[in-house]
Amino acid sequence: MMIVIVFDLSENIDAFLKHDAPWQRVVVDYYLTSIPYYINQFIHLFVFISVILFTSKMANHSEVVAVLSNGVSFWRFLKPYIIGAFLLTLMSLYLGNFLNPNMNEIRRKFKDEYIERLTKSSGRNIHFQTDKDEFVYVSLYDLNKDLGYRFSIERYKDNVMTYKMASDVIYHDTTDEHKWRIDFYTERFLDGDRERIVNGRRLDTIIPNLSSTDFYNMKEDFEEMDFMELRSHIQMMRLRGTEGIRNYEVEMHQRMAQPVAILILTLIGAALSSRKIRGGMGMHLGFGITIAFAYVLFVQIGKAFGVNGVVSTALAAWAPNILYALLAVYFLAKAPK
Repeated sequence: MMIVIVFDLSENIDAFLKHDAPWQRVVVDYYLTSIPYYINQFIHLFVFISVILFTSKMANHSEVVAVLSNGVSFWRFLKPYIIGAFLLTLMSLYLGNFLNPNMNEIRRKFKDEYIERLTKSSGRNIHFQTDKDEFVYVSLYDLNKDLGYRFSIERYKDNVMTYKMASDVIYHDTTDEHKWRIDFYTERFLDGDRERIVNGRRLDTIIPNLSSTDFYNMKEDFEEMDFMELRSHIQMMRLRGTEGIRNYEVEMHQRMAQPVAILILTLIGAALSSRKIRGGMGMHLGFGITIAFAYVLFVQIGKAFGVNGVVSTALAAWAPNILYALLAVYFLAKAPK
């Protein structure tokens, strides 16, 4: 983790100095909250290398041979590895799906202020669906003032409009995510051939399916969502037909696939390094590092394929695990018995 932090600091120190970032916030808000994030990013590789180091040392001292020659089966030998890997898998699931999203809110807020701007306006003439029969339009949304110009909301029943509100300006009330102040509005209530029009100067209201974040894009905002929030967000994006949904789907599947990789790589590492070979620990580490970096490469390739629609997002996230599970079966079959 210290190595990762040193590299990150060397990359971002110019931005810290340029924006006069307080060093207390650099340490607490950025780097301390980054540690769980980086741990979860690399935990399967840390565990894999650790298993190889430990098991290879046992093999070089002929301890594996002594264990197996005394009647202990190879699967019984693997039992502590499997238990340890299972516990670490549960820890990784918790980090990736619940703890890290909370930590990322603090880290990304700091990043948005002092490193790079993460929020970006959706542009002009924003039109989207907020519910099955509800549509919203805004001509322009000002991120700095948190207000929109030329707002309208339409509701339908059986493909027939039953309600429409149009206003000059809509303000977001920061006390509640879904609370809005609407100025100079006109409401139309339609019921068949009958129509009722209401004009008003100001209306404070709750619009359940509308929040200010709907009017701008935030780079990789899925990092701040726990698993339940991410799944709900994907469902909402499907309803609205929003672009970029595949990024979120790949992220959701990878949050489940990467922890499982701990168990698969543990089995590969134990089976690979349990045999005493010429070259000893160095040869085992060489094989191990090659396999580890190949896994990282396959994960990145799968992610790119999934985001670009070459394969399904589920297959893109799980393909490296499927491939390495087959590799684990091969190494287990070849392991000393």
